[in-house]
Amino acid sequence: MKLYDIVFSPTGGTQKVAALLTEALGGEVTHVDLTDSKLAFHTIQLTQDDVAVISVPSYGGRVPATAVERLATLNGQGARAVLVCVYGNRAYEDTLVELEDAANQAGFQVIAAVATIAEHSIVRQFAAGRPDAQDAQQLANFAKQIQSKLSAVPGNRPYKKAGSVGMVPKPTKECINCGICTSKCPVQAIDKENSKKVDEKACISCMRCISVCPHSARKLNPVMLSAASLMLKKTCSERKACELFL
Repeated sequence: MKLYDIVFSPTGGTQKVAALLTEALGGEVTHVDLTDSKLAFHTIQLTQDDVAVISVPSYGGRVPATAVERLATLNGQGARAVLVCVYGNRAYEDTLVELEDAANQAGFQVIAAVATIAEHSIVRQFAAGRPDAQDAQQLANFAKQIQSKLSAVPGNRPYKKAGSVGMVPKPTKECINCGICTSKCPVQAIDKENSKKVDEKACISCMRCISVCPHSARKLNPVMLSAASLMLKKTCSERKACELFL
């Protein structure tokens, strides 16, 4: 049996959760980075003997469309899958059920689903420091409970209407056009010749460019960030617990 860590994690929070769960499951891990726009996903083939931990962040209660598209090109071929939805302490709504459908369509057999929390990728003060030690303990306990049983996960079909976050990071005067954000952008929304140019329609507001910039030269509009913080304050301030569905 091979264990696959299939993850879409632009800012690293989802990857931290995935690492905790895969480590608790044990075994040698093969990593598949769904944010890598250069990876030939159609060449990745699993078998019925393999187990895949498929982890995605929740963007407004949905799976990022880019992650769905790339997951669809994998060859699950009956491999057992543990689904992981990571959200910033607000709500995950239809993320897990959409991920279940995407995994099934890619040929995976879903056996368990986990909803857990990481630092909010846009308004960073919410769920700051998570996943923490308490989360790690919960995930370790979940790993012990996961068995070969298809799970019914929460959510609605048809899914909630996908909305645009509209939070597009912009370069500051510290930008030296080094090209790191351009090469790391999951959807190649940043101009290859001039990283100060952004295709706002292509941008999925994943915040990867902010996360990887070595000069802290990409930021959100502070007025929009403040408005988002106020909007999320009520639903994100209270600590939510991880959830397991078997």
